[in-house]
Amino acid sequence: MRRSDFVLVLVAAAAAVSVSGERRAAACGGCFHPPAQVASDITDERMLLSVSPTQTTLYDQIRYSGSPSSFAWVLPIQGTVDVGLSADVLFDSIDVLTATQITPPLPVCPPPPPNCGYGSGSSSGGASAAIGTGAPAVTVTKQENVGPYATVQLHATDSSALAAWLAQNGYNIPADVQPVIDAYVTEGFDFLAMKLLPNEGIQAMRPVRVSMPGASLSLPLRMASIGTGAIVGISIWVVGDGRYEPQNFPSYHIDDSQLVWDWSTNLSNYTTLRAEFEGTSHNTAWEIESSLTLNEQLITSVILSGGQYYGGGFGGVPATASASDDYLPVGDPDAGADGGGYQSAEEVRTADVAALFAGMAGPSVRVTRIRSDIAHAAMTSDFVIQASADQSELSNVRTVTQSVNLTCPVYSGCVVVDAGPTSSNGGGSSSGGASGSLGSSGGSSGAPATTTTKPDGGGGCAASAPSGGDAAAEFAAIASMLGAVLFGRVRSRRKSNRG
Repeated sequence: MRRSDFVLVLVAAAAAVSVSGERRAAACGGCFHPPAQVASDITDERMLLSVSPTQTTLYDQIRYSGSPSSFAWVLPIQGTVDVGLSADVLFDSIDVLTATQITPPLPVCPPPPPNCGYGSGSSSGGASAAIGTGAPAVTVTKQENVGPYATVQLHATDSSALAAWLAQNGYNIPADVQPVIDAYVTEGFDFLAMKLLPNEGIQAMRPVRVSMPGASLSLPLRMASIGTGAIVGISIWVVGDGRYEPQNFPSYHIDDSQLVWDWSTNLSNYTTLRAEFEGTSHNTAWEIESSLTLNEQLITSVILSGGQYYGGGFGGVPATASASDDYLPVGDPDAGADGGGYQSAEEVRTADVAALFAGMAGPSVRVTRIRSDIAHAAMTSDFVIQASADQSELSNVRTVTQSVNLTCPVYSGCVVVDAGPTSSNGGGSSSGGASGSLGSSGGSSGAPATTTTKPDGGGGCAASAPSGGDAAAEFAAIASMLGAVLFGRVRSRRKSNRG
């Protein structure tokens, strides 16, 4: 199988322009700033790689709050590639379909005395939760406008000539980044460069997809290290015909049997276990969160619904994504068939979804969710994936069977007089104990009661998902309300008897 790499580099060209508010950029790769701009770290990145024997497509989100004239994007590629527009809703849809959910055990408490009229029901709680001419030795192999972007694909065999071309065309490449560019030139890579077309405005920034023939199983950690701090969170979805895992990095999976629910905090030890694995590996390991078989039509339906998915139900629930997260038309509708390559929003979406499933046998695909809080020092080679020896599914719904610190009501007759701790349900300890070992292959954040977990990012260059909610409080609230109702009934009955 021919190995090819995708590497995304975000560069801020020309001089810094003062703008109000936070300057943010997001891409799968290095974040370069003009000399006058103070760099801020990448905190989290999201990538999606669709892999089939006939085509590989890399999806990446791009957000930039600076001046459009200072935005530029460079991607080392091999050969020529097809560039298209995507939307945040595609990432949000894959995220919501695969997000890790933690389901606590049912509380096991002694029932009230018989004939008290309380019933025996219980509540389990839970909620889902401007391109110029090339310098000598640099060849322009393809040039086109894609939506709001001007794109050019370059071939170069001399890294100094490529550096001169980039500098001449306004790409500010810091001196300490040049060796990374040199390495990709030496390895025979070509390059895709992108800028915003004039007068497009910040609101025109859109995620992009880059497709190439054949199967590519590598992602761009060397470039992704540029602009990051000591630790950066990276989430990767691999859409294909089977389960994938890292080939050249250690990986692990947290088994349900390792999880323990603490009723005093309404939290599991998921975060603790992840931190233990990361500490043991010195932040070089990747967690295989889940690997799910999903119907292509289901994924498409969630994208069409604006990223909404609530246990399989659609409609009746307000969309969480803003209109700008969805697909937008590109080109000039008044320019005619030959004037601007106009595509309606529906046509853009159709092309994007088609690329997601290109070359797949269907009607279902396997989506593997992988994440790491990776150390900058470990990002010295690109991230290579391989088919897992174990092709079984890994559910994103984690069911906890062990618990500690459960408090149950104490009855005097039919009256709740006190509440005290009981023994652990199913044994275990609150700290849990991460079993298993780290290796080159194997098997997100701590989440209470059936809550969806998402990475949280902020500041600088970031491709971050919004923070997930804490659904444990809902479970506790339901239990508290149930206790209050029962206690209220007891007081009412005693009052009636005294009357």
